[in-house]
Amino acid sequence: MAKIGFIGTGIMGHPMALNLQKAGHSLFLSQHHDAAPADLVAGGAVALANPKEVAQEAEFIIVMVPDTPQVEDVLLRADGVAAGVGAGKVVIDMSSISPTATKAFAAKINEKGAQYLDAPVSGGEVGAKAATLSIMVGGDSAAFERALPLFQAMGKNITLVGGNGDGQTAKVANQIIVALNIQAVAEALLFAAKNGADPAKVREALMGGFASSKILEVHGERMIKGTFDPGFRISLHQKDLNLALQGAKELNINLPNTANAQQVFSTCAAIGGSNWDHSALIKGLEHMANFSIRDK
Repeated sequence: MAKIGFIGTGIMGHPMALNLQKAGHSLFLSQHHDAAPADLVAGGAVALANPKEVAQEAEFIIVMVPDTPQVEDVLLRADGVAAGVGAGKVVIDMSSISPTATKAFAAKINEKGAQYLDAPVSGGEVGAKAATLSIMVGGDSAAFERALPLFQAMGKNITLVGGNGDGQTAKVANQIIVALNIQAVAEALLFAAKNGADPAKVREALMGGFASSKILEVHGERMIKGTFDPGFRISLHQKDLNLALQGAKELNINLPNTANAQQVFSTCAAIGGSNWDHSALIKGLEHMANFSIRDK
């Protein structure tokens, strides 16, 4: 059983840490931002003052925070992870952040003699609780093999994509596909309802054909019922699409549909929906159409 530092016990991180604890691993938690969750401490987790102390105590240090600046802070602050790591330790960033920044962070951790894996996840809060997350990993293959039992306690579809940054690149690609699929389902249901058809029956019919998808199954139902509690917040999906669009600019390529989906998310944010589940993208389309599929 491993000694694991876990930094970032929010909507996703808390159940992920709990699953590691249930698997028998020892946890060390940083209280530099918030108090350690009581249930994890009651289960044996040790609460420490800052990421440096966590890195000194643990063999593996997992970071699960919202965005690139938070990862940089946790890793590189004066009492951060980089100040406490050394040879034999593995830093695993499971946040969804910039692939370019990831390569820079990995270089700084490697300078300390430790190894770095970027391992963002897909599957949302449901997958985090059920330990069924898809985990996309970038980094050294030997470090990946060492960390694999930890990943297996949190997820099911675990892939070593390539070197540092490649895990984050795969996650950005995932978020492009998810956003465009959500928009496709939302547009289809809006079209059907505006045309006088029952969107629930249309969804039922489509589930038996080539248009069937997990997005249509899960998020289509949320759109019809109007259940938009996150889940995965629109603000976080906007962050991920910003990474895609910034990366596209750096690569001199055009992602027109990604840009369009981002604009619809921005419409949702403008009407107060930043914290809605990303399936609420349909509310942006409804706002522009002055029509709701639920008001029939």
